[in-house]
Amino acid sequence: MKLSFAMRLAAVLTFVVSSGVVSGRAFQQRRLIVPGSQYVIGNSVSGHHRQPPLPISSASSEDISSVTGFIALGDSYSAGIGTGVDGKEDDCRQGLGAHSVLIASDLLAGQGGRNSTTFQFLSCTGATTQEILSSRDGSHDSQIDAFNASLPVDFALLSIGGNDLGFFDVMNACVFRFYNFYSGTCETALKNTRDQIESDEFEHRLEIIIMEILDKVRWEKKPSFTITVTGYARFFNDATDDCDEMSFGVWWRGPKLKKDLRSQMNTMVLTVNAKIRRTINTINSRFTKDKVIFIDYDKGFDGHRFCEEGVKEPDYDRKDTWFFLVGGPDNARNGTRSNHISDLQTLPPTSVLVDPLSCLEPAQASGDWGRLALCYMAMAKHQDPSLQLARGDFIAENSMWYVPTYYGKTFHPRSLGHETMRNKIYEVWQRLE
Repeated sequence: MKLSFAMRLAAVLTFVVSSGVVSGRAFQQRRLIVPGSQYVIGNSVSGHHRQPPLPISSASSEDISSVTGFIALGDSYSAGIGTGVDGKEDDCRQGLGAHSVLIASDLLAGQGGRNSTTFQFLSCTGATTQEILSSRDGSHDSQIDAFNASLPVDFALLSIGGNDLGFFDVMNACVFRFYNFYSGTCETALKNTRDQIESDEFEHRLEIIIMEILDKVRWEKKPSFTITVTGYARFFNDATDDCDEMSFGVWWRGPKLKKDLRSQMNTMVLTVNAKIRRTINTINSRFTKDKVIFIDYDKGFDGHRFCEEGVKEPDYDRKDTWFFLVGGPDNARNGTRSNHISDLQTLPPTSVLVDPLSCLEPAQASGDWGRLALCYMAMAKHQDPSLQLARGDFIAENSMWYVPTYYGKTFHPRSLGHETMRNKIYEVWQRLE
């Protein structure tokens, strides 16, 4: 049976990764047309890469060289928030360790650093399904509008849903309590998220997004074009008992990580994944050949969640946890680029970047978890100056390298998590008929 293009491509890329030819951070981005969003792979590579040998007889160098471009769309899970920056970070919090950037880097290695494949990196922290389709305030293009269809594109990567379904509200009310007593009840936040998950609105918008992408690339003229949609991973090991008395609260006497809470939050994630998968199945049923691929990488995070056996949370030194903690370091294999800058304000409530009297509306408008968290903390401190941070010593020691990201990256995949996401994408691609 003749292997599909995706299978042959995945085989080559998997070999590139396993052979250690290149790491994601070897990819140096050169801006193309739209600053901060579109890049050419190659032509501006630092260092030298050897051409990888042929991995298997059914995969040829043509499978890599024939890739002319791809696009990444979606939210902070797609943007790779917290996984490093090269220079000043942009408002979308795009990270060098994002799984889409790792795939771009693997393509570069497979092409020997010579090809000029385009990579449109449009993923943006805080994005909702609505903002992929249309600009929130009309001041900038939506991701669909910014998608330059005149550039070559062979496949798309998409992650979306968490911001639509109220993930941050649950994190705030149930785990961190950024706004202290004013953060609302955990029960209400969980119910609101369950209600949104159970409604048809999210599925409807996700379906529109996928069809808009297909229409924009004129799928009928590109039969091999596919959209790869990634889900989410459960945050906790919900079987352990020790974590019941531990807390991630930002203020002293924060909420405990009880087993029931961990279980409810995990169920929330699995339900979202099931909803995304169902939407994709509905869309694919309309085509003779599947146009959309769902990537469920959740099991790849087993053993690498919060509250694992024998771990005392919060454990900032545990590199095997594949989610960020507030202010926690990255776990990139070759060292983190998200270095903390000591000359920024160390205590968020006094940061010059936040005015507690005026920060809420723009923070809510942005949808940025970090801006919301920082604003809520500034408001809480303004209302009660006696509030004490639960881990003030840690914050003072590791001053914020960029304040909103310091909080916004929390509960997002670290670099090793994005590697797992990338590897699962390759695994699924290889199984395609």
